[in-house]
Amino acid sequence: MDERELRLLADRLRSEEISIDTFVKSIKGLPFRDLGEVKLDTHRALRNGFPEVIFCPGKSSHQLERIAGVLAEKPGKALFSRMSPEQHTLVSTILPDIEYLPAPRMGRLWPDRCEPGRGLMLVVTGGSCDVPVAEEAAVTGEIMGCRVERLFDVGVAGLHRLLAHLDMLFEAEAIVAVAGMDGALPGVVAGIVNCPVVAVPTSVGYGAALGGIGPLLTMLNSCALGVSVVNIDNGIGAGYSASLMIRKIHSSRQEG
Repeated sequence: MDERELRLLADRLRSEEISIDTFVKSIKGLPFRDLGEVKLDTHRALRNGFPEVIFCPGKSSHQLERIAGVLAEKPGKALFSRMSPEQHTLVSTILPDIEYLPAPRMGRLWPDRCEPGRGLMLVVTGGSCDVPVAEEAAVTGEIMGCRVERLFDVGVAGLHRLLAHLDMLFEAEAIVAVAGMDGALPGVVAGIVNCPVVAVPTSVGYGAALGGIGPLLTMLNSCALGVSVVNIDNGIGAGYSASLMIRKIHSSRQEG
């Protein structure tokens, strides 16, 4: 239930078209929908401006069908993360408008996708193997209303590839830097730019990278200021954090 639906219910209550009990029951569905094993957060977009995210691994077909059914009743933005093609096929029978993005393995409902993006989020990767996680961040930024640019495979093994795009680096209002192996890219980027850098360690790398622990420690120990670090392979968390930063920048400008 969104704000418009809530106002309609209140108007109907004032005109005595519905009972108080019916109104109360409707209000109870505002924060979340209790589906038993799943508590679907239907209030998230109103509360913090971000659509519901459904983490698909481990969810049964029945759970996904029930979630899709609720979303079908309440059209709006939603993301299905780490979604398999088979899960997308299942959900699309209930949500025919859901788009499948194979690189980040995401399902996306985005009915108002024509709205213009505001603020530039730049997503950079150390290598091409980091692209799936980077695309998670990019898609998250786009659905949050940011203008997103991608700059892939510009890691420190060939630093000239990064330095060839200084104009993009300086234009960005927040940067998501995604890297595995040694994880040095975010620190290098933060040493160049004057905007926040959200670092994402990936599980890409040889044995001593320990499935992302190596780059995670590098990023946490960065000597460059302005680096924030999210969990291993957490592209959604990085995209969301960078989007909030950009949103605050634009809110301050409007207030000023």
